[in-house]
Amino acid sequence: MSQTRRDFLRRVGIAGGAGVMLHSMGALGLTSAHAAETPPFTPLKKSDLGRHGRKTVIVMGGGIAGLTAAYELLKGGYDVTVLEGRGRPGGRNWTVRGGDTYTDLKGQTQTATFSKGQYMNAGPGRIPQMHVTLDYCKELGVPIEVFTNQNADAFLYRENVPGALNGVPVRQRAAKADAYGYTAELLAKATDQGSLDQYLTAEDKERLLTYLRSFGAIGNRVAGDPAASFKYNGGGRRGYAPQPGAGLEAGTPIPQYAMSDLFASTLGNYFSFEMGFDQAMMMYQPVGGMDRIAYAFAKAIGGGRLRYNAQIVEYNNTADGVEVVYTTPSGTKKAVADFAINAMPPHIAAKIKSNLPTAVVTALGSVSVTNAGKIGIEYNRRWWEEDFRIYGGITNANTNLANMWHPSYGYHSDRGTMIGYYNTGGNANFYGNLTPPQRLAEAVTQGKKIFGDVYGQGITASFSQDWASTPFSEGAWVGWPGAVGGQTGAGYRSLLEATGNVYFAGDHLSHAIAWQHGAMVSARVAVESIHARVTAA
Repeated sequence: MSQTRRDFLRRVGIAGGAGVMLHSMGALGLTSAHAAETPPFTPLKKSDLGRHGRKTVIVMGGGIAGLTAAYELLKGGYDVTVLEGRGRPGGRNWTVRGGDTYTDLKGQTQTATFSKGQYMNAGPGRIPQMHVTLDYCKELGVPIEVFTNQNADAFLYRENVPGALNGVPVRQRAAKADAYGYTAELLAKATDQGSLDQYLTAEDKERLLTYLRSFGAIGNRVAGDPAASFKYNGGGRRGYAPQPGAGLEAGTPIPQYAMSDLFASTLGNYFSFEMGFDQAMMMYQPVGGMDRIAYAFAKAIGGGRLRYNAQIVEYNNTADGVEVVYTTPSGTKKAVADFAINAMPPHIAAKIKSNLPTAVVTALGSVSVTNAGKIGIEYNRRWWEEDFRIYGGITNANTNLANMWHPSYGYHSDRGTMIGYYNTGGNANFYGNLTPPQRLAEAVTQGKKIFGDVYGQGITASFSQDWASTPFSEGAWVGWPGAVGGQTGAGYRSLLEATGNVYFAGDHLSHAIAWQHGAMVSARVAVESIHARVTAA
């Protein structure tokens, strides 16, 4: 590709974002489809150990990384024990149902009162289709269903912005149509008037103009009138009021927003979310709750190998293996094995007594911790479907709510549970500093700005989660200091290798941080590393 065309695409990307750039590349015939591939992995077989005999492994942490490691090691005939501080498997994979009781590190206790069949995924709630998480769902017999990650009929809401759209709930389809339409109009005008001649051939220009007419639903060139050329005039793609119906009712397109108001609102910035590799449709969820994955792992591993309410207080390399000290309701115990896999959150593992080298402990503690918060609100009717015709999807706001998830299950049933907020960082900390009743009250106040009084009516249950104050997690996920997400630094790299007989695993040791996929592929690497070491002896 010539340098001038590359420059052109770079400028398009700067002006319109990755989505517009990729669309432009497709229009110019510069992209091709690539098959999605998961990291290569060959499961172990019991015959693989052969003459090496039975080896023992302690897995420290029964989250998704720990469960995956244990499950895969058992395939190879290893003797595995999983130590988990909580009274359940899954770690951050946590589905809250009616009757569940939870006490956070601040001493606040909540008992969920959700109705039968209602739940909230307090941690992960969606699975991209290219992730190995779905492979394990298939292997473990966990049925899945669609999670609606984007919905054209959900709302976008922005306040404290200039222009007429300040404080106005806007349907996503209308905002997207206008954002694409105005972008297409401006780019078409610039192209047609020669502003991009140094970057495009005459043939490229016509191809791009043809594409922009489709992309933005803009008009044609008007001879002798540049201002009237390629005009965006809204149309049906942004919605109707009334909608097309029977007889003579052709429907009336909703008038478009003014260009200056649309750009001032920042609504168009939201749509880069849809181009995220791990956020694009389609997405999925286990039927009945995300923890179906954790419990399926636990069943496959076997209850005798999982020790719950086992809080690790010390772990050490020994001359011929590892030893782990942990406390249980019945007292302090010690476990010994040939190897250990440390699948605990790194910032927690760093605080636990061990004889690991100082540099490794420093690496574990060097991460930056991100908080996240969620609230599940159950209503006695599914008003988002009945009143607004929103079936699944996400309503996004620049308030402290951030994201509101309309449930992707139980359509047309009597009740439903919305995720009233899913936020991170400062917004999560704000809600985390409130009591659970205060969190609900604030969420309702903010939600009414978008949906009106109905948002506070018919509430039958709620449950809120603050990951920073969660035992054995103390945060939602972590990041690494340095460039490229930090996965190039010495600290990160040091944890990719064993320290003595201790190996490390978790989503924090992947390029899919905060996803179960990251935990799973990291666990696979640890399993392969242990097995390669054993069979090479």
